[in-house]
Formats: sequence, structure tokens, C-alpha cells
Amino acid sequence: MTEHTSERAARDGHAAVMARNLSVDRGGTTVLKGLDFEIPRGRIVGLLGPSGCGKSTLMRAVVGVQANVSGELEVLGESAGTSSLRHRIGYVTQAASVYPDLTATENLRFFAAVVGVDQEAIEHALRAVDLHERGDQLVRDMSGGQRSRVSLAVALLSTPDLLVLDEPTVGLDPVLRVDLWRLFRNLAKDGVTLLVSSHVMDEAEHCDSLLLMRDGELVAATTPERLKRETGCDTVESAFLEVVR
Repeated sequence: MTEHTSERAARDGHAAVMARNLSVDRGGTTVLKGLDFEIPRGRIVGLLGPSGCGKSTLMRAVVGVQANVSGELEVLGESAGTSSLRHRIGYVTQAASVYPDLTATENLRFFAAVVGVDQEAIEHALRAVDLHERGDQLVRDMSGGQRSRVSLAVALLSTPDLLVLDEPTVGLDPVLRVDLWRLFRNLAKDGVTLLVSSHVMDEAEHCDSLLLMRDGELVAATTPERLKRETGCDTVESAFLEVVR
């Protein structure tokens, strides 16, 4: 067990994320409606629901960049948005948040300087997302999937305790999706907690537990197997439809 993994284990007295009556209002509309849930540490949690149901808003609240949040939201034992959480959370948005006129390595060097990590961390992050042979390629010349992986590598630089991924597999080919979920599983084994949003219901099978959302509300906090068993459905997609009807 590495020292960093030991440190994570020592903090396991707190849930990775705990929400009580969590709400978000935007433009006179309640986007999140009194959510209550807990996310254990070292787990892959799928945040599933149709587009526009509030998944991205919830993730922004967890990361601490969402305005007009009410209720209680605790992340890694501290209030969401606390400055000390900045280097303990990795956040990957739907749009690749890297510079297209820089190479993959140059992007990582820039962000490494911000978070205070060395060349070894850069090389480790590139290998983790299988881009170590494309480090000298300009991001603008990469495919959409490769650009997304550069963004993921940036999030991995500081070895986060919590990794928040907003639809990281959208637009990726099936082989790359499998590779990414393998990476996510390895990170969870190392003690990282992953909150992964998707509207692709079959990806729920890769998750340890699920948060199912619709219209800003949490309709279920469960596991893939329990959801299928309780609804009598063979797939998570059909089970989700059964729950929200």
C-alpha cells in the first residue's frame, strides 16, 4: 500500500460526499430539489439520468463552483468549495479544458506548475490515459476522444482523492470506453472515489453504486444489481424506466 493510499484510508471516517437537502436555484428555477445522499470512499458511483436532469449542476456543486447552493454539502469531510479541497479533487468537464495550441505534454507541464507536481507525475498521468506516445502532438490535431483523455490526465496530476467526471465517455469508440472504465476501476482500487455522470445506461454496470436523477430530483440511490432485482428487469436502462414511470 502506498503512502498516499494509506492517507486516504486513514480519512475514511467521513463519506467522500454527503448531501442533506441540497438545492440549487438558477434564474428563478429550482434545478436541484432537496437531494439527500452519501457517497462512500473508494467507490465508483454512477450519476445517471437524461440530459438536462441536473447531473452537471450537481457535479459543479460537489466541486464547489456552483452558485446559489443551499442545504448541506460536505466533500472529503469539509464544506464543498473550501480552498483546502482544491488539490484533492480532480474535475473533468464535458468540454475538453486544455489548450489546443499546446502539445499534450506542454498542457500537463503548465497545469503541473499550478498544482506543484514534477515531471514524474506528468509521465505517470500520460501513461494512465495511454497518451505517453502522443505527448508531443498538438491537442488541436487530436481526436475528440484523445483531447478528453488529455483533460483526464490533467485531473490526475495531483493524485486526487475524489475524481468528478462529467460524461467522460461521450463520443468515444467502444474500445476506448472499455479502456477508460478499466482505468477508473484501477483508480478506485487505489482508494480514489469516482463520481461519473452518464446518460448511457449500460455504463451503470461498471459502477459500484448508482444515483439516479430525473428533473432535478434523486429518484433512487442503489446498486446496479439491486436496481434490477427490485424492478425485475434484465438491464439498468429498463429498470431506470420502470423506476421513473
